Amino acid sequence: MKLISWNVNGLRACVNKGFLEYFHEADADIFCIQESKLQEGQIQLDLPGYYQYWNYAEKKGYSGTAVFSRQKPLQVLYGIQEERHDKEGRVITLEFETFYFVTCYTPNSQNELARLDYRMDWEDSFRSYLLLLNEKKPVILCGDLNVAHKEIDLKNPKTNRKNAGFTDEEREKMTLLLDSGFIDTFRYFYPEQEQIYSWWSYRFKAREKNAGWRIDYFITSESLKESLKDAKIHTDIFGSDHCPVELDIEL
Repeated sequence: MKLISWNVNGLRACVNKGFLEYFHEADADIFCIQESKLQEGQIQLDLPGYYQYWNYAEKKGYSGTAVFSRQKPLQVLYGIQEERHDKEGRVITLEFETFYFVTCYTPNSQNELARLDYRMDWEDSFRSYLLLLNEKKPVILCGDLNVAHKEIDLKNPKTNRKNAGFTDEEREKMTLLLDSGFIDTFRYFYPEQEQIYSWWSYRFKAREKNAGWRIDYFITSESLKESLKDAKIHTDIFGSDHCPVELDIEL
């Protein structure tokens, strides 16, 4: 199976920058997006052969996720079943015969860490949700998780140490998730690979200089380790300030 995740940072804008061409060229079994920035009815995507599932934020033009799947899931869940976390359209879960597929757009801690306390609450709730799923069947999680886990995962770790996405607190939550039975698939295949990132600021010509962060992930249950085939970060694909990430897995 070929699985792709992409934070499109506004789907309507991304469609004007080649989203559909890439979608068809990628030919994925499951393709998901984060930060659609849409309400229902604001876009119609013609994707023959795919089932479409959308989760919209209550706030207009904000957040939002979608999953496009060739195979029809047994069921679809929106959010993590906790009302205080489920108003921003951040999570969609598809249940299949042998696994759960979860896409997530993790809340950003924001400037001056204005939302760090909420982010910590979210992290604990979301991890609990994933562990509940994992008790039933293996989980494949993907999306913009808004954290560079280790220093190798961003260009300038020293100067970003206390900035959103690279605080000790956020990184510890990622460690906690991985230690509870999950694999960061890119690091599984490429533990020492440097200077491969998935997000670059639109400012300071960051992408041109490759001053980026790896904050988009495919994370799986450890029980799927033998099924993993490869993990890729498509740094050559433009259209957003993020690039698509991919997992190849035999299920």
